[in-house]
Amino acid sequence: MAKTLSFAAVHFTVAFGVGYALTGSVVVGGALALVEPACNTVAYHFHEKVWKRIEARREKPAFSASLRV
Repeated sequence: MAKTLSFAAVHFTVAFGVGYALTGSVVVGGALALVEPACNTVAYHFHEKVWKRIEARREKPAFSASLRV
C-alpha cells in the first residue's frame, strides 16, 4: 500500500503541474490534481493485484503428461 500512496503523491503533483501549465489556472490544476490521479490510483491498485495473480499463475508448475501414471 505504501507503493500505491507514493505513486499517488507523485501523480497528484504531476497532474497539478500539467493542468496549471496548460491553463494557467490554479483551480483547474487543483481539480485535475484531485480527480484524475485519484481515479488512476484506484486503477493502479487493481492493476497491481491482477498482475500479482498473473505472476502467481506463471510460477505454478504445469502438469506434464510424462508425470501421469
